Amino acid sequence: MCHSAARVAAVFDEPNLMASAGLVPVMRLAERVGLHRLVGERVRVAGSEGANPGLKVGSIVAGLLTDADSIDDLDVIRRGGMGRLFAGARAPSTLGTFLRSFTWGHARQLESVAQEVTVNLAATTPILDGADQMLFIDADSTLGEVFGHAKHGAAFGHAKVGGYVVRLRGYHPLIVTLATSNTAPLVAATRLRAGNAGSARGAASLMREAIESARRCGGRAGRMLFRGDSAFYVGELVSACRQAGWTCRSPWW
Repeated sequence: MCHSAARVAAVFDEPNLMASAGLVPVMRLAERVGLHRLVGERVRVAGSEGANPGLKVGSIVAGLLTDADSIDDLDVIRRGGMGRLFAGARAPSTLGTFLRSFTWGHARQLESVAQEVTVNLAATTPILDGADQMLFIDADSTLGEVFGHAKHGAAFGHAKVGGYVVRLRGYHPLIVTLATSNTAPLVAATRLRAGNAGSARGAASLMREAIESARRCGGRAGRMLFRGDSAFYVGELVSACRQAGWTCRSPWW
């Protein structure tokens, strides 16, 4: 109390306490569905930066689950009693070097891992309960703003903010979700794209990947419905859905 706020720092360093005990069952589930193994098999980053990719991706996932929204915030996984519960947690500097080594191809490798983890998760938990009766697949895109001129693949795009169309520099990822009448939407496939990408760019190929994941998640026997806005109703995407046995519906029709 005798010092100014600028000279005071609070550190969570009690070795017998854990701020995020919920990570224990979540990371056990991640191991059970093969997250670390799949990353080790499919993610190949050259040099020492790419060593132990499974541990590094696991550290990043754990950090994100504890609300870390920057590389420095990932240090949360090493505070307090975390080291007594988890082995292999990496420092933020190590994780930052790992992430900065990524190219678009490495992002595709991670997307492949995520799809396989989703299939394993659906086989292990009731996260898509009812998929054998009715399965919904939705496609949408979002614009994420980034800062700094060294962001690989970032470009200027347009987004609607507060009722106004603004020009933002960032990425325009495409996201496909799966859901049933009994469950919340589950991200089944993603595709990282530059901020100036059109909404439907790469949507058809991504939809084929998502449809295959949907079938492996239990959607082979029941009805299957694709939903999306008008930007995704292009011939190649609609044909991919219909050839796979999906019904298409748009709010604009």
